Amino acid sequence: MKRIILAAMAVMVFGFANAQKTRFGVKGGLNISTVVGGDVDHVKSLVGFHVGGFAEIHVVQRFFIQPELLFSTQGTKVDLPLGNDSDIKLNYLNIPVLAKYYIVDKKFSVEAGPQLGILLSAKNDGRNIKDFTRSADLGFNLGAGYSFTDNLSVGLRYTIGLSPLSDKDIDNSDDYYDSAKNSNLALSLAYKF
Repeated sequence: MKRIILAAMAVMVFGFANAQKTRFGVKGGLNISTVVGGDVDHVKSLVGFHVGGFAEIHVVQRFFIQPELLFSTQGTKVDLPLGNDSDIKLNYLNIPVLAKYYIVDKKFSVEAGPQLGILLSAKNDGRNIKDFTRSADLGFNLGAGYSFTDNLSVGLRYTIGLSPLSDKDIDNSDDYYDSAKNSNLALSLAYKF
């Protein structure tokens, strides 16, 4: 955890060192999330939201690094054939660090990069299940965006979970790869200052 905080601070210090080439902003939007893999059957998407801030650090020409800090509501709906449906709600503090490239004259961009999610709460129909859920979630992002103006943009991003939601019954690498993981599609509206 200390390494993660130090890495985030290093990225921010780099951003402040290049302040004339760094822009800050806020963003928020819609999440459509679910859980994929593992023994999780009969799952459906759960609608949530994300909100937070970001820095767009200019590196060279059309290439930028974009660290973000986002509160994100994720999870899944479990639809059982005999009723007893339930919602699994997972709230994270997500820290993605994206490589961003503007393809068309600062209008259309593509992005990719890793993400660390710190679990804030985990509930299954109101019952606390945080003790059964990993406190950190690793993911990888792929996305694209379009800038309407120099300040206002929209983005679409898919995050695939790389780490299991729980350490239960993970004895080998096959169990790890087949375990239940987060999957999230996010639509964002962002404003740069």
